[in-house]
Amino acid sequence: MARIKDVDILELGEEGERSSPWSSTILVLRLVTGDGEVGYGEAPTTLMTRPVFEQMKEVSRVFKNREIGEIRKNYLEFYKHSFYLPVSVEATAALSAFEIASWDAVGKEHGAAIYDLLGGKVRDSVRAYANGWYDNCTSPQEFLAKAKEVEGKGFTAAKFDPFGPNYDAISDEGVSKARKIIETLKSRTKLDLLIECHGRFSPNSAMRVARGIEDLEPFFVEEPIHPDQFNGLKRLREVTDMRIALGERVLNKNLFLPYFTADLVDIIQPDITNVGGIIQAREAASLADSFGVEVAFHNAFGPIQTAATLHLDYNIPNFLIQESFEAFWPKWKKSLVKSGYKLENGHFILSGKPGLGIEINERILTDYKTNEMEPFNPDEPPWVVKGTFKRG
Repeated sequence: MARIKDVDILELGEEGERSSPWSSTILVLRLVTGDGEVGYGEAPTTLMTRPVFEQMKEVSRVFKNREIGEIRKNYLEFYKHSFYLPVSVEATAALSAFEIASWDAVGKEHGAAIYDLLGGKVRDSVRAYANGWYDNCTSPQEFLAKAKEVEGKGFTAAKFDPFGPNYDAISDEGVSKARKIIETLKSRTKLDLLIECHGRFSPNSAMRVARGIEDLEPFFVEEPIHPDQFNGLKRLREVTDMRIALGERVLNKNLFLPYFTADLVDIIQPDITNVGGIIQAREAASLADSFGVEVAFHNAFGPIQTAATLHLDYNIPNFLIQESFEAFWPKWKKSLVKSGYKLENGHFILSGKPGLGIEINERILTDYKTNEMEPFNPDEPPWVVKGTFKRG
């Protein structure tokens, strides 16, 4: 195999992201080997754009001039040098981009799709759920109107956060308002409803939410408790049968183990662009499978992330459903990848071409190059969908 010769780190963005301020910028990595093969990767941002950009330079110092096909060896070499890697999202995000780009180049070198290098596919398409669709929604009627648009695009499932400005604590009135939104969508659409909590609640508040909505039988409830409240999650688990999903903030396959051994999670959501890349994400899925836990990968950033994630969706046996923001992206982000996968009638289909299988639009890499942090709004956390963190 060839050695990594050139490393290009590019930040792309555009002011005025309509729905997803946390991903108004994306970081794209381009690796070029001595044989001229090119591999692309992506790193997440989430109010960390410039720190992750700088950390990618540090990963480059380890990866450059190494054999691109020695993916695990190169990963472990950076692991050795990066003192805080297992718990530093800047480090794991930067490393993930290099790992993914390496797989892309290796797949092209062998003329094989990544999922074929991982043992082949177990499915021919991937069911998606819509996210990012409910910007500026606060009332049941506003949510319903946009949920109808989601159905019109062919989706059969949608995720949303109905909790408005409630953070840490929530009143009975807050639970009642959230319930009304969920109830309206359940009775007036055919969508499976996935409830996003964004890790915002204390254990007591999460239990109040559970008592208020569990009879509506959501498809799953995501991150109902602050991510550092492990024992609080145990308490919640004891009082509800709702399926619990989490994992976008878990940065290493081994860090999932306590959730499995304590039986605290039904669905894990590793993010392939911050857990360490394809190997770590796949091994996390394998561990989950041993405990009867399903996988719904987190996927909230850009199309390179989507393509990489779909290769694992095709490959793992315990796949459940795939997050998708694609239909609600700004035009520039939709145009970054010219081909490689399709989203039709609520399902993804990969091209099957070598590596990631994608074709990058070089014009977007030039026209949307920037060096800014994501926008900051003191009245609304960057992790919510725009215009929802207010009273309806």
